[in-house]
Amino acid sequence: MAAPGLAIGKVLTLLKTEFPDISISKIRFLEAEGLITPERAPSGFRRYSRADVERLKYILSAQKNNYLPLKVIRDNLELIDQGIEPASPEPVSVPKPVQPESAHTLGGQRPPVRLTREELLERSGLPEATLIELERQGIIRPRRGASHYGWEALTLAIVAVKVAPLGIETRQLRVVKAAADREVELIALTASFYARRPQISQRATLEIAELVMQAHAALLQVGLDHS
Repeated sequence: MAAPGLAIGKVLTLLKTEFPDISISKIRFLEAEGLITPERAPSGFRRYSRADVERLKYILSAQKNNYLPLKVIRDNLELIDQGIEPASPEPVSVPKPVQPESAHTLGGQRPPVRLTREELLERSGLPEATLIELERQGIIRPRRGASHYGWEALTLAIVAVKVAPLGIETRQLRVVKAAADREVELIALTASFYARRPQISQRATLEIAELVMQAHAALLQVGLDHS
């Protein structure tokens, strides 16, 4: 296990096996939120103790396995600091990415997700300034006719957090949105031929969308293979 006085790079190495998505920026974010407070060496660099590493493991596990928002995690940590065992969280169904091979994934058959703006930021770890920019570009939006956010917004927010350390800026996600917009136009145009028969139209829209997603995934692979 970790010994006191670890540099952040070493902490990252210790956590990577169990939490592959962990990054220095994620650790910095949790520190900025006041969930961990590493000591500062005389040189000014952060030094992480065994307790800091265990605390990080608890936070990351609570997010990964129980999908707890940061507010709940913070409250639980305060209880732990007082020697009180937090209540065990109830199992939560985490929204999963669309799988082209599964039927009716675009028909709303998903675990219900109804998030306020604050909950969206807490669950995803997305900075509010980034959310504002994504909303300005029309990438993240509340559900139609509502003020809450659904699984789509949560998925996009988590993706934005994960791609940032990889060098993909928020503005570059417009490329993905533009491709999706063109695919939506194609699906809507093709499905419009069934508009006079609503039941058939809905099934046709879903089937066309699933096939378009399969084609999209296959073309991405072809492009990567030949890049």
